[in-house]
Formats: sequence, C-alpha cells, structure tokens
Amino acid sequence: MDYRILSVILARGASKGLPGKNIILLGDKPLIAYTIEASLGSRYINTTAVSTDSESIRQIAIKYGAEAPFLRPADLATDTAHSPDAVKHAVIFYENERKAVYDIVVMLQPTSPFRASRHIDEAIEKFLQDQTLDSLISVRKQDYPPWWMFTLEGNRLCPAFNFQEGVNVFNLERQQFPVVYRPNGAIYLMRYAYLMRQGSIVNSMNNGFYIMSEDDSVDIDTRADLYAAEAELAKRKSA
Repeated sequence: MDYRILSVILARGASKGLPGKNIILLGDKPLIAYTIEASLGSRYINTTAVSTDSESIRQIAIKYGAEAPFLRPADLATDTAHSPDAVKHAVIFYENERKAVYDIVVMLQPTSPFRASRHIDEAIEKFLQDQTLDSLISVRKQDYPPWWMFTLEGNRLCPAFNFQEGVNVFNLERQQFPVVYRPNGAIYLMRYAYLMRQGSIVNSMNNGFYIMSEDDSVDIDTRADLYAAEAELAKRKSA
C-alpha cells in the first residue's frame, strides 16, 4: 500500500462523566492502552500518535509504544474544544517538526477498547476502495427505532422524527421500521486534503461506513459503561 497513514489518539486529561477515564484500569491495563495496541497492530498505519494535555497520559502512551511528542495546547483541550482542531494540530506538528506528509488520517478514541487492529484495517481497506469518499466512520446497528422517540410540547408527546404521513407508529412492530445505524465512536478516517481544506473529520454528505457489532462497539463514557466493558472483557477471557 502506497499510502502514508497517521493515527491520532485524542486523550484529554479532564473528563466530567468518568474522571480520568482515558487511563482508568480495564482489566490489567489503562483504557488507552487498548487503543494504542490496536493502532500499533494495524498493517497500514505508519505512525501512532497520542494527543493529550496531560503529562501522565503522555508517559503512559509512550510506555505502551505510541509517540507523544507534544502536549496539546490548553485551548484545544477544553470541554468546548472540537476534535477536528486537535487532530489538525497533530497533523501540522508532524508536518512542521518531523517533515512527515500523510495521505490518510485516522482518529481513534481511547474509550473504544474492543475496536481491534482488524477493524481498523478493514475500515482502511474499505475507505481506499472508494477514492471519491472524503471520510469514513464506524457504525453499529441502532436497535431502538428513532421514530419511537419524542419531544415534549406542553402536556403532549410529539414525534421527534416523522415516519410516514398518517401512520401511527404505535401500531407498528420494531421489525416494520427500516434498519438504521448510528456512529459508535471507534474509528474515524479522513483524507488529509479534506481535513486541511475543510477543518473537519467527517463530511456528512460524502461519508463511508464500516459496520461493527454491538459487543465490539462498547464506548466508555460513564461508570455504567465501564461496568459493561468489564463484563464484556471477562466474557472474552473465559471464552
């Protein structure tokens, strides 16, 4: 493969939902280690870089084999900072300081411990099969139909999404709705040119997909998510 691919793992030090989640222990390893190992195990990724504002996370990243050559600026590590800006900052660092040029950028989040190297490689292969795509993200099947979701207006429930004109969604079974998918946060792929031109990691109008299973899509943002991940890890170890 003649493409140069940079993997950027975003790992802020602060976390409101689950404090210290990026390095919280899952089994015998800090959470971020699973993502670093998955990235390093890819057949296609040339560089695995961790972008963090935390020196402790930086040292853990280096311990597990990732590069962490900088600390992310504070203004790119706030609750309101945008991921595309942090990814772009990492790309520019490698351009300026390492004279490294990449064709594809992969953004990985530490909160997806069961996203494996094979998932990353299969997503990359699918992305490269369609040269017209600007981006590709991983998704999972959404079991609960969005047409059974509502907003509150006064004392009434109002459909958040219209299904079909004149159709009472309460008279439909789950199987009668179209199959829909939602992002699972595990893999984001983008072309370097698109990222630098648009400052975005996903082009919603020209975006590919890679489907992952529910079990592989565990995303840890809360204590309950962590318990679910621990249960999934125990199940895999006993299999």
